[in-house]
Amino acid sequence: MGPSRALRATGPAILVAAALVVLLWALAFGGGAAPLAIGDPGPIARWGLPVAKLFVNLSAAGMVGVLVTALFTLRAGDREFDVALDTASISAAIFTLASAATGFLTFIAAYNPAIDAGPEFGALLGRYLVELEGGRTWLITTIAGAALTVLTFAVRSWTATLFVAILAAASLAPMGTQGHSGEEAFHHEAMTALILHIIAAAVWLGGLFLLVIVRPLQSREDLTATVARYSSIALAAFAVVAVSGTVRAALGLQDWAALISPYGAILGVKIVALIALGLFGAWYRSRLIGRLGTDAASRAFWTLIAFELVLMGVASGAAAALARTPPPSLVLLPEVLSPAERLTEAPLPVELTPERWLTAWNIDLLWAIVAGFAIFFYLAGVRRLRLRGDAWPLSRTISWVAGWLLLVWVTGGVINVYQDYLFSMHMVGHMLLTMAIPLLLVIGAPVTIAARAIRKRDDGTRGGREWILWAVHSPVARILTNPFVAAGLFIGSLWVFYYTDLLRWSLYDHLGHEWMVAHFLFTGYLFVLTLIGIDPVPYRLPYPGRLVLLIGIMAMHAFFGIAIMMQEGLMVAEWFGSMGRTWGATPLEDQYIGGGIAWSIGEIPTLILAITVAIQWSRSDARETKRRDRHADRTGDAELEAYNERLAALAERDARTRG
Repeated sequence: MGPSRALRATGPAILVAAALVVLLWALAFGGGAAPLAIGDPGPIARWGLPVAKLFVNLSAAGMVGVLVTALFTLRAGDREFDVALDTASISAAIFTLASAATGFLTFIAAYNPAIDAGPEFGALLGRYLVELEGGRTWLITTIAGAALTVLTFAVRSWTATLFVAILAAASLAPMGTQGHSGEEAFHHEAMTALILHIIAAAVWLGGLFLLVIVRPLQSREDLTATVARYSSIALAAFAVVAVSGTVRAALGLQDWAALISPYGAILGVKIVALIALGLFGAWYRSRLIGRLGTDAASRAFWTLIAFELVLMGVASGAAAALARTPPPSLVLLPEVLSPAERLTEAPLPVELTPERWLTAWNIDLLWAIVAGFAIFFYLAGVRRLRLRGDAWPLSRTISWVAGWLLLVWVTGGVINVYQDYLFSMHMVGHMLLTMAIPLLLVIGAPVTIAARAIRKRDDGTRGGREWILWAVHSPVARILTNPFVAAGLFIGSLWVFYYTDLLRWSLYDHLGHEWMVAHFLFTGYLFVLTLIGIDPVPYRLPYPGRLVLLIGIMAMHAFFGIAIMMQEGLMVAEWFGSMGRTWGATPLEDQYIGGGIAWSIGEIPTLILAITVAIQWSRSDARETKRRDRHADRTGDAELEAYNERLAALAERDARTRG
């Protein structure tokens, strides 16, 4: 039996065994399973809960990572693709059972009830699963796992698998709300870091597991391509795991001295394992991938994969133990909370002064990472074009980078610091998200550079270029990029968001806030794309139609701002009216200022759009005139002479008729 086939049979056992050994050691060393002085739930709950959570993490990787890697490395319809989906289905089934066990053991650990078949126990468990956040989280996760078990077994096409993969990744987000995040002063930041960490680690580990599963089904040529493509995915996942893990650890520890503790030692084991994994990945990416066709390189590669599985197990076991081990420097929120702390889970910031516009920061890790990848890949595309002698306008590059840097500032600068407390700052952020940032990003023409810079695949698989072009030419994209649909989404979102409970949801729920940012960025991008975009869309209005549409949107936008200014009541009064601010305008005055911002400042990007449309119209006419002049020069004004001869013939015929 070759090394790859042997590893296929023993790989899962190696991974699980290493994870269990490290988990049990870390629980004993760090006290994560130590008996409680009061209300101890017993050893089954204390030891069984982290073990169940470990299987949740490992099966999540087998579900999410396998699907994502299959979409970017394998061909739909091939045996390998079907095996990948079967593997994801089995992993989803384990994920479902492990999630159910985790939810039940969490309930036992929290309430230590007397377990029986009586109605009291069932009623208490039901209330926990339906009414409390922790119970709802595991109930939703279990239901999602059951649905994914069926879906991954049933689907086999590209598109269906893509949507199942998105659903699988989304099913991991609720788990990020658990752990110690809710007890920390930086709750939202810790939660975002943990969600990113969970999803990226699942993609990384699941992709490695897929290599082991499909290896016996692939030729060496196909294996080389699959490994090279997975290494790119693993590199991106490693970057996210490293950044999010660092942020998560810093928020948990908050003090370097806390590293000298059992929690710090377990964290150190995890960090060492992840660094070693990164070094191994760099090694086989730079040294082995190109030589996998030889027997020696193949043996070395699969030996390295075996070590990676061990290290993945070590990191997974340490991570599961850390979730049950409180950080030594964990700072609980004070018993007497201010109104702002009760609402936002963060202290009320100091008064907004001019210098705070530059010095106030509260980075949103999600959008900082998205912006980092967007800028990196764009610059890499520009570099690739220039290396092969193709030109790319510097203005587009500057616009793209500026747009993402502006997004980082909006989501992590002074606006993010104060938008929960001042409606006016919330409106400033909204106007920039939906109008200014999309204007800069559209000018960057990301689809055009992606189509030109990303290498085209000819083996039937889909890479970044193929997936981007598929999305651009999909029926949904044709509908969304229709200028009237895009305009309707753009202006309709204003009214629906602010005059329904969506605004309240974005304030109370951090996931709602992230949805708000993504939604306004997306709808603004679509609208600007239909007006001045360089990237192709199925249909654009003629330039006069674009100006008329833009003028209509400007009018409705101004009316929206005036409507807010004229509103007598306070929007989300229990939020903006209950912060206990002693500085700045009153909540109602601040809301009036926010309406004025929407009416006045919000029109500035729209005016820039109108000027840009007018300039493009003028240049289009100039190009058309030059084209006609060149055509006339080539044909010697043959069309004009033929037209004049026709007019002369008509005049001669009329003269004969009158005679």
